[in-house]
Amino acid sequence: MRGLIFVVLATAAGFSAPSASAQTAPPPAEFTIAQLHYGGGGDWYANPSSLPNLLDFIRRTTNIEVAPTPARVQIMDNDLFGYPFLYMTGHGNVRFTDEEVSRLRLYLTSGGFLHADDNYGMDFSFRREMKRVFPDKELVELPFDHPIYRSWFQFPQGLPKIHEHDGKPAQGLGIFDRGRLVVFYTYECDLGDGWEDPQVHHDPEAKRQAALRMGTNIVVYALTH
Repeated sequence: MRGLIFVVLATAAGFSAPSASAQTAPPPAEFTIAQLHYGGGGDWYANPSSLPNLLDFIRRTTNIEVAPTPARVQIMDNDLFGYPFLYMTGHGNVRFTDEEVSRLRLYLTSGGFLHADDNYGMDFSFRREMKRVFPDKELVELPFDHPIYRSWFQFPQGLPKIHEHDGKPAQGLGIFDRGRLVVFYTYECDLGDGWEDPQVHHDPEAKRQAALRMGTNIVVYALTH
C-alpha cells in the first residue's frame, strides 16, 4: 500500500447522489475532510486544530492531494455530496431532523463515508441517531485484522487509546451497507484530541503520532474501498 500512487477519482473528490444531482455543487479539486455541523446542542465544533493537523499529516505522509483546510457542512447543504468523507465529534447531544435522517442515509448508501469520534459525551445520542438512519443495522466491532487497521500504517491491536475517558478499551465500531463500511465509530479512543496542537492536551509525541497515523488510515481506507 505504501507504494500506491493515488489517483483521486470522482468518488474520492466527490460524488453525486442518484436523486439529488440537481442539488449537488461541483466537488472540490482536492480532497478534504468535511466536519459535520449537526443539531441537538452538542459541540460539533470541538477540537478546532485537529482536522487541519490531520490534513497536514496526510499531505506529508501520503501522496493524496489534500486541501490545506477542512470544510464544514450540514446534512441539508447543497454541497454535501461534494465531500466523500464526513467527520463528526463532540461531547454533547446529537439530533437529526427527519429530513436529515433520510438525506444522511442517502449520502452513506450512495458512496459517502462517516467517521464519528466520541469526544466523551456523545455516545448515547450518536447511537440513537444512527439507529434512526439505519433501523435494520447494528454497530459492530471491527476485528483487529480489518483492513482499516493496515490501510497505510500498521495497527495490529486495533485503535490506539488516546485519552482515558471511562478506562474502557478503545473500540472501532462500524455500520456496513451491502458489504461496504459506511460508518466508522471510534469509541473510548478520542483520536481528535490526539490530532490537536501539542500544547492543548500535552499528550506525549508517541501518542499524537499514533492518533495521526490512525486518522490517516481511516481516510486512506475510505478513499480506496
